[in-house]
Amino acid sequence: MFWKKKQVAAVAVSAGATKAAGVTPSAIKVEVVPQKRVESPKVEKLPGPRQIPSLVGKHITTEYKMDADLVRILKAVVHKRPQAEAALDCRIFDQSEAEASEIQIKDYTSFDEHPDLILYEGSFDEETKHVEMAEKKKVSFDVPLFTETEIRQKIEALSEPGSTVFFYQATGPAHGGPLGKGAALIELNPNYLTKKGKKYIIYTANVINMQPVGRGQKLYDSDKPKEIAKWVAQGHHKRTY
Repeated sequence: MFWKKKQVAAVAVSAGATKAAGVTPSAIKVEVVPQKRVESPKVEKLPGPRQIPSLVGKHITTEYKMDADLVRILKAVVHKRPQAEAALDCRIFDQSEAEASEIQIKDYTSFDEHPDLILYEGSFDEETKHVEMAEKKKVSFDVPLFTETEIRQKIEALSEPGSTVFFYQATGPAHGGPLGKGAALIELNPNYLTKKGKKYIIYTANVINMQPVGRGQKLYDSDKPKEIAKWVAQGHHKRTY
């Protein structure tokens, strides 16, 4: 409030001075100088994850022998290169792996804090058709797929209470892994010898670096390895998304 009082006093003195000079207060013009507006710097809005650009997809299919079906499943984020009209920086990743790690990828800069999720990184130019991509992380998407009979045999081979076996899944509620939807994990009930519970406990778990994250979420338990194997086999197939 002090500055307001000081301002009023200054006006009073000025009014008295003008009166002495024979100028009425109504004849005084007060010029208000508007303050210059300071604009905030513009922040570039980067595009979110999208399908891999066809030019880049053809490149990694040829150079790195990536399955063309998988190229359509993986995601890319891009960033316009400074001082270049058509050139774009590009990072390729597996959305499912990011979800398994509970990391949200919003745009190209998201990987500044999570470089371990980048599968391929480089740049491409739609005008010159030039592509440069480097493999940043080696991931084996081509894993053996077991038949229902083989799955059952592996389950029945569990002999130590608490021992487990897991199978990658292409469907289900989990994330990550070469088939995209985590893994089905079957445990030989640690208490089955004392007849506390059924023989097998079935879980679904996220997969990071090709391994289940703990035992995951319990789905059900069962004494019937044949039925368990049938259920596992339904989601144990080539990745489709």
